Formats: sequence, structure tokens, C-alpha cells
Amino acid sequence: MCGVFGVFNNALASHLTFLGLHALQHRGQESAGIAVSDGYDINLKTGEGLVTKALKEKDLQELKGDIAIGHVRYSTAGGSNPKNIQPFFAHFYGGSFAIVHNGNLVNADQIREDLEKNGAIFRSTSDTEVFIHLVAKAKEPPPSHIMLHENDRDFLPLIFSAMNKVKGAYSLLILREKQLIAVRDPYGFRPLVLGKNRSGSYFIASETCALDIVDAEYLRDIKPGEVFVIDDSGMRSYFPLDHADNPKKCIFEFVYFARPDSLIFRDWVYEIRKEMGRTLAREFKVDADYVVPVLDSGLLAAKGYSEESGIPLEIGLIRNHYVGRSFIQPKQEIRDLSVKLKLNPVRQVVEGKRLIVIDDSLVRGTTSKKIVNMLKRAGAKEIHFLLSSPPVISPCYYGIDTPTKEELIAANMSIEEIRKYIGVDSLYYLSLEGMIGAANKFRQKGFCTACFTGNYPVF
Repeated sequence: MCGVFGVFNNALASHLTFLGLHALQHRGQESAGIAVSDGYDINLKTGEGLVTKALKEKDLQELKGDIAIGHVRYSTAGGSNPKNIQPFFAHFYGGSFAIVHNGNLVNADQIREDLEKNGAIFRSTSDTEVFIHLVAKAKEPPPSHIMLHENDRDFLPLIFSAMNKVKGAYSLLILREKQLIAVRDPYGFRPLVLGKNRSGSYFIASETCALDIVDAEYLRDIKPGEVFVIDDSGMRSYFPLDHADNPKKCIFEFVYFARPDSLIFRDWVYEIRKEMGRTLAREFKVDADYVVPVLDSGLLAAKGYSEESGIPLEIGLIRNHYVGRSFIQPKQEIRDLSVKLKLNPVRQVVEGKRLIVIDDSLVRGTTSKKIVNMLKRAGAKEIHFLLSSPPVISPCYYGIDTPTKEELIAANMSIEEIRKYIGVDSLYYLSLEGMIGAANKFRQKGFCTACFTGNYPVF
């Protein structure tokens, strides 16, 4: 996944980027970094761990300038390497730039192999570095239908060329000495938003919760296929590829990843998650004493289910907020440990009760099994496990850590086998139609549902 954040025209750019990354911490917990330009030079600081560990006040003070980009990293187990910490910086014949990336390029390995055969040397294992090399090697002129601003004639054609060669999900921020550039893939897999504060500073971020923390007002989404440029001459947009009239927005952003207080894809995550819970209640009527959310991911769906069904919602599991998100930990043994550290049942609520336990999704099954065992030890009489999304049956190649079918429980077991494995009295998934309908109620259209269907829009 990852989170990106950018600032234009603010003397406190590094400090504001730090705050923006802190708001996006849920999108990546392995590392963080910031690059800043003072109009002449680009400097950067990076570090491992959470934002507050990776970047210190001394680092922010040393990063002087009024344009900045930042990144919080989330990776697969194989990608956890200090050399992969972003931003990346490059200097070539066309100048200098720093770059941050949210998403995953599906043809990165093939491009990398071709580049290496032609003499390219890579420092990292990240697909983002592939984009850098494509920019540096580009020679094609810009598309004939595009009239470039004079500030953009040297560098932007290189970006357009790279976009023509890569496939997959990318929401990019690129920092030049005097420019901030945002690039979004033509399918719009990952969210990217533009905001402005009262002093006239502009911000670009993965989610609007990062705009809120810097007192910026949401202006609009960066559009699928758009290259957005901002500098002292103003703002400009280009669409070098065929514009995506058929966007494929990641529906898992609404199911799990985005913060509930964010506006992404021009709709509120909060409302869509509640509607998924309401739809779940209409699809599956279960007789029980309480609806219990798995915090925090299942809270809004549980609230929607409770409101629709009339069954009271109780907090039967308490979350320790000093532990990160177990799903996005890179190693399975760490995920297992995180579950025990993160959740604890409330015996006064669950003992002797019939429970409807609601979570957003069931990916590997290990977390859910441990939660069920905790509730049983606390005396739950019945446990009915409901998910506000369909079974995850296919790996995601656009930025979510489900690289193989072997890791996906629903790809290897029937629903009845999963029910027995996690040890519940009943198990129900929201239907694909119900999930899409819940999002479509709020004018959403054009989703990537590959993890639920195996139908991939880009190979």
C-alpha cells in the first residue's frame, strides 16, 4: 500500500509533511522519509520504523525549503530492506528529482531485466526504481496532442514516456527543485487528493485525513491518468495516455485500508463501511444477543449491522492502540504475536452470550481463529462470524500483501471448512453484489475486485 504526501509553497514544508505522514501511518509502518527542495537543492532524510522513530525534529530542521514530498512504506516480506526506503533521489542529464510511490507495477520485473541487460544498475529491489530508470532513458517526444508549458518541456516528456511503458497501480509524487508533480495511473487504482490551506499552500496526499491534519481544504482528486504540475507559474494538468473512462478503483480501500474519516475516490469511507454492514444484515439475519466488532477494522460495519438488525452493539473486544495493524506486518510470526498484544475480550460482555462478531475481511484466517479462541475462553455461548466483504480468493498485484494463493484461506478451503477451522457456529460473507451495491449507493462506479473475483484489469 504505502502513503504519500506532498507540500508546495510553505516554509514549514518538512514539518507539515511529517504531520501528513503521521496521519497516513496506517498505510505503512516499516519506514518513512521526506525530501525537501529549497529551490536549488533537494535533500532527504529517511529511517526505519514509524514516522516518529524514523524522523526526528533535528532532521526536520535540517530539511529547509518550501516544497516537499514524503512516504510511509508498506511492503511484502521480501521487500523489507533499508535500501527500499523512499523517497528515492536521482540525478541524471535532465536534472535532479525525488520520487515516492503508492502502488505496484505488474511488469516491473520484465522491465528491470531488460534495463539490466542494457547496462542499468539498480540500488534497490523496489519497482519504483524501475520508473526512475525509464525516466532517465526516455527519448520519445511528447504526444502530438499535448501543448506543454515552457517549464515542462524538458522533463514532462520523460514522465509521459515512462507512463507508456509501465503497467499497474501508481500514485506518484515527484519533487524537482522548483516543481511538485503528481502522477496517477490511468485506472486510478490508488487514491490521490489535492488540497489547499488558507495561506495558499497546496498539498497532495493519499487520503484527505492527511489534509485535515494540516488544516487544508479538499479541492479535488488527482484524476486517473493525470499528470498534475504545480510551480511558481501555477497549476497545469496533462493526460498523456488514453484517459481512463473505465476506472478500476481498489474497493479494498473502502473495505479495510483507508482511514474511516477520509474522503477517497470522492466518497466518505465512513458511510460506505456502514452501508456494507447494513447490507450484511439484510443478507444474513442471525439471532443473537450482541453485535461485537473486531476493532478497529470491523467497527463501522458492525454499527451498520446493529442499526439495520436492531441487535445492540457492544464492545466485546478491547484494542490496545499501541500495537500496529496485524494484517500489514511483513512476517507471519509477527502477525500472530500482534493479535495477542492487540485485542483482549471483555468477559462482562461476552460471557454466556450469543455473539455476532463482525470484521471487514478474512484474508489468512489466523487472526480470526485467535480472536474466536479468546472469546470462547472468555465464556461466549455462541459465535457467529460475519465479514463485510466477500471471500478473498486471489492475490493482489496492485499493492496489497497477498502475493500467493497459498496464503489466502478462501482460495484453499470452502466456507464450511473455514468455519470449522476458525471454530465458529456460523460464518457468513457479504456477497460481491452486496459489497459493490453498498459502494454504488454513494455514486461509486468502476472498481477493481480482482482479490474477490480473480478478474484482473491489468496484467
